[in-house]
Amino acid sequence: MLETLLQGVLLGGLYTLFALGQSLMFGVMRLTNTAQGDFIILGAFAVIAGVSMTGAAVPWGVVLAVLPLAFGFGYLLQRHVLNGTLGKDPLPSLVVTFGLSIVIQNLLLELFSADPRAIEVGALATASVPLGDSLALGALPLVILAVALAATAAMQWMFARTPLGRTFRAVSDDREIAELMGLRAKQVYALATGIAFVLIAIAGALQGMRTTVSPSDGPLLLLFAFEAVIIGGMGSFWGTLAGAMILGIAQQVGFRIDPGWGIWFGHLVFLAVLVLRPQGLFPKTR
Repeated sequence: MLETLLQGVLLGGLYTLFALGQSLMFGVMRLTNTAQGDFIILGAFAVIAGVSMTGAAVPWGVVLAVLPLAFGFGYLLQRHVLNGTLGKDPLPSLVVTFGLSIVIQNLLLELFSADPRAIEVGALATASVPLGDSLALGALPLVILAVALAATAAMQWMFARTPLGRTFRAVSDDREIAELMGLRAKQVYALATGIAFVLIAIAGALQGMRTTVSPSDGPLLLLFAFEAVIIGGMGSFWGTLAGAMILGIAQQVGFRIDPGWGIWFGHLVFLAVLVLRPQGLFPKTR
């Protein structure tokens, strides 16, 4: 059972990275990005393409090069596409991001075909850290967990301790008053989306390192991200981390009982939270 819990926590680290960008965009703009999973897969394929073009033996330099491109892409996407969908009605943003999801999937199919691919990381993929005589944890999942914890702490620190975080909170709380105080809401939203896309690119790169990816994987990753955010509480970064851990542990418990029950167990926990505490376990407080 200890191994099941530890594997669930490691899986939760990956789900945290899937969900942090979604949590940020909803927390600042009240925008639910239904293309979240497809953008994660796009990030993975961007790294795969970069490694193929440069012939790099290790992908870390390519990953670092992709991050500023992801920020710029997110910034421009928000300024020129998503800003026009914001408002009291959530339907336009849902429709537009759903359309982006379809475009991304078909674009990746045209460029890379439907064959699964992976990002090679050499010995790190098979390395493990022993814990006692009969238990060992994979080095790469531990790296992913460390990145997830660092990203969550960084986001929480930024929102709580920095002028940029206070700007995000001000625009999120009341856009009209924030604009009267001199803030430019559209630029603030674009900055938030750029940061969210950096998180998305990191998630995509690590997903491609941990397992194979294909152009059709996006909707499933969106589901995991959405469930983690809902379980933890919309707009709460530590809540997103907790929700991802709960989801990962629930899936691992299901896999332990029966290999076909893992994903289903996660859905059951998600539905239970929706029924018993629809605001999430650790909702954002002001």
